[in-house]
Amino acid sequence: MGIFSRLSWFFKHQWKQYLIGVIALILVAICNVIPPRIVGNIVDTVSKRNMTINYLVKNMSLLFVIAIIQYLLRFLWQKMIYGSSFVLERDLRSKLFRHFMKMDTTFYQKWRTGDLMAHATNDIDAVRDVAGPGILTLADSLITGSSMILAMGMLIDWKLTLMAVLPLILLAVMANVLGNKIHVAFRDSQAAFSSINNKTQESVVGIKVLKALGQEKEDEADFNNYVQENIKANKKSYRLDAMFDPLTTIIMGISYIIIIIFGGLAVVHNNITIGQLVSFITYMAELMWPMYAVGSLFNLLERGSASYDRINELLAEKSSLVETKNAIKSVPSGTLDFKIDKFNYPDDPTTALNNLHFKLDSGQTLGIVGPTGGGKSTIISLLMRDFDHYRGSINFGNIDIRKYALDSYLNTIGYVPQTNFLFSTNIRDNIRFARIDASEEEVRNASQIADLDHDVKQMSEGYDTQVGEMGVSLSGGQKQRLSIARAILSDPKLLILDDSLSAVDSRTERNIEKRISENRQNGTTIIAASRLSSVENADEIIVVDHGTIVEQGTHQELLKKPGWYAETFNLQVKNSEIEGRLNHEG
Repeated sequence: MGIFSRLSWFFKHQWKQYLIGVIALILVAICNVIPPRIVGNIVDTVSKRNMTINYLVKNMSLLFVIAIIQYLLRFLWQKMIYGSSFVLERDLRSKLFRHFMKMDTTFYQKWRTGDLMAHATNDIDAVRDVAGPGILTLADSLITGSSMILAMGMLIDWKLTLMAVLPLILLAVMANVLGNKIHVAFRDSQAAFSSINNKTQESVVGIKVLKALGQEKEDEADFNNYVQENIKANKKSYRLDAMFDPLTTIIMGISYIIIIIFGGLAVVHNNITIGQLVSFITYMAELMWPMYAVGSLFNLLERGSASYDRINELLAEKSSLVETKNAIKSVPSGTLDFKIDKFNYPDDPTTALNNLHFKLDSGQTLGIVGPTGGGKSTIISLLMRDFDHYRGSINFGNIDIRKYALDSYLNTIGYVPQTNFLFSTNIRDNIRFARIDASEEEVRNASQIADLDHDVKQMSEGYDTQVGEMGVSLSGGQKQRLSIARAILSDPKLLILDDSLSAVDSRTERNIEKRISENRQNGTTIIAASRLSSVENADEIIVVDHGTIVEQGTHQELLKKPGWYAETFNLQVKNSEIEGRLNHEG
């Protein structure tokens, strides 16, 4: 029952709706008391041979009226109680989604996508069932059960009632014994569902890789293992839960035996009439629902309790990115001064950046290159405020970026990663995602800068072309150029291109860089690249290796120095010439 106390914040907010629902349930219970009494009276009247048409019609009409009243009352409690439970579902989903939006990179490294989806769907559904069917089952079983027992005791015979109800104490004992075990079992069941959900998500997203490597059978076998674990966890939880119904049937059977024996003796000794015994048995039949409801109730409560624990475990996670109380909400602009003395990734003792300093004036372009794993992506992660815990500072306009409000700072950055995320909508809406009110002319202009407009015009539906899930209908180069157009449309103070031209040819790359340079004379640009031709025209180039700057200068200056940059550039030029010669000969 602890789940009800933990949801008290919601019940306090919706107390009026629940109060109306419970009152409607009480009235339904009162209505349920009347028909068995009417049936008993009819039986007694028939046994005494006093039945008349008028008497029968009168009682049948009364039963019909009660049925109509019960229908209206049941509609009312369903609307109030079930309707309120969906309010809880809405509030929890919104709260969880807002929490996801606030969390940092470390959180998403810890929690898998499929697991988060399971929390936001299956777990919330289970908690909603506590506030809907759970409240209904609890209130209805208590109200119906108590009203039937009172009717049996007050209207028929209290001694017979006491003997019939006495075996029901066994249910309370059973519930206490199985309660904790069911909670643990349902928690394991929900965790198994999360695992299978995550496995499904990974397999669907990586289906092309699976097929390309011929691993369909192996992945199917792995998936079946997850399914078996899920079945095993569910079997355990439902095996414990299934113990309630057989026990309830046995207990109700004992109660009926008591009623038949002692009720029959009471009729023989004229303590009650045959009609009263029929009414008593009818009341006992009405009491069966609350008894069976106990098993269903514990199922709902323990499943909901386990799910609520899992949801709260997520909500208890804290982001390492914390805005200061008086966070600056103005738009940052000016010189970018990057001074990192030391940075380590969380839970990793290895130094990722060490004494890495550079300065970039407004309107300039910086190229970041270097060996794989040298630290290029780490620099961009810090600029994007994926991590705020480092020794040193990053100033934008002479203000530490950690002093800016996150929305104010991040909205001034246009970020284009190598792996682009596209939404399942048309090209136009994907481009203007950051500026949904952008005009058609602005969308086309951004597309032209990104050298995408020509490709779009060749498509039958133009900018209305649906890109499909994750942009499946577009080529790798088109995805990158669409992402560049999206970033340019937002007119950012700082544009970051993270190896975002790797899927286009050299000629297209130069065209895009030229147009970006022409249209961003007042904007700062950072280009991280593996292909050195991407940074030839940068005002400054830094070569990063082992988390520090090993070379720095312009393209021409670096070519004159013996080092990684000159060696790599010459090698890439030779490779390009060889590829061109082979293509020409082919």
